[in-house]
Amino acid sequence: MPTPSIPLPERVRPRTLQEVRGQDHLLGSLGVLSKLVEKAHLPSMVLWGPPGCGKTTIARLLADACGMFFTPFSAVLGGVPELRKLLAAAAEADGQTLLFVDEIHRFNKAQQDALLPHVEKGTVVLVGATTENPSFSCNRALMSRCRVCQLRGLDEQALADLIDEVAEHPEGLPGVQIEADARESLVRMCGGDARRLLLMVDECWAVAAPDVITNEHVAAVVSDSTPGHDRAGESHYDVASAFIKSMRASDVQASLYYLARQLESGEDPRFVARRLVIFACEDVGLADPQALLTAQSAQAAIERIGMPEAIYPLTQATIYNATAPKSNSTKAYFAAAEAVRQNPGAEVPMFLRNAPTTLMKELGYKKGYQYDHDTPDHYAGQQCLPEELLGREFYTPGHFGFEKDIAKRLDWWKSKRG
Repeated sequence: MPTPSIPLPERVRPRTLQEVRGQDHLLGSLGVLSKLVEKAHLPSMVLWGPPGCGKTTIARLLADACGMFFTPFSAVLGGVPELRKLLAAAAEADGQTLLFVDEIHRFNKAQQDALLPHVEKGTVVLVGATTENPSFSCNRALMSRCRVCQLRGLDEQALADLIDEVAEHPEGLPGVQIEADARESLVRMCGGDARRLLLMVDECWAVAAPDVITNEHVAAVVSDSTPGHDRAGESHYDVASAFIKSMRASDVQASLYYLARQLESGEDPRFVARRLVIFACEDVGLADPQALLTAQSAQAAIERIGMPEAIYPLTQATIYNATAPKSNSTKAYFAAAEAVRQNPGAEVPMFLRNAPTTLMKELGYKKGYQYDHDTPDHYAGQQCLPEELLGREFYTPGHFGFEKDIAKRLDWWKSKRG
């Protein structure tokens, strides 16, 4: 009979590194952590991976496998005084200490400064755990002393194996039966998070009678199946990047998926709208100028009607941008900016200057300027770049959509100029 007071993830937690699922790239026969354990040569490291992939379990089992004292410390709950006590105890210990720091990305500068010399001397082997990219969230000095091991969310096979283990484990839910469609739902909804999967199974078992879990039980206990999304973390930028790149690839199906993934996860719709406006200029550009108007309209709609109704204009703008012809010719600005940096003193030609005073007219300001509307075809053919930049071309039209018309105009004006 299971022990309800102890959560299922804790009851079936792996007891050896070989029992850990989904991390064969690190713990398999050829995995780097397996090799380091074989040599009993464990460096300080940061275990970086999504929730429920086994970071805490692996740290504890590494200590066991290498015969070290396991000392946990929370970067959220603990301060420098507590950290110094642990380090002092490690220095006096009869053996090596593995100092496990959960949520190491929350270390403040004082904590990092207190830890650095002890890691460098080998007083402790530091094993940190984080869901955030350590190259962004951890101190560079600390990272230079640690190896980064990236863990993965569990794949479908690893999750299915974990469900089987629950039914066989003496401390799990012996004899529980899970129907095929319920298994599929559980695997899909947990998002690669083993802890979440086990907690869902535990809740389903609690409401199932007898011990047969159906899809109805899963639907009854799972209230939120949206993917994890952190507005300020790496997930935020990964999904936003996928959204932009899918539109750039003209993959409208993927574009809609990443739009929905952002909005369903609680992303600020104004952030999405800003990205659409930028994309309309940077990636669609003059191939279809209407894209910018569509994106701006969606942006305005958010402010005027709010969510959830603003889903419709955001979807319209996403579809429009994804299916529009593409051009990045607005990057012509950067070529022009480079010319400014290379020729900071380039003078504006005299005929383009204003001449509001008699003296300026006498000095030649505006002399020779031709008003284009008074010339045939409304084109005088005057070249307006500073003298040292004459002939430079910053903008080259693309080959799609409206820019084909622009290219024809440029060629015509060039022929008129002779």
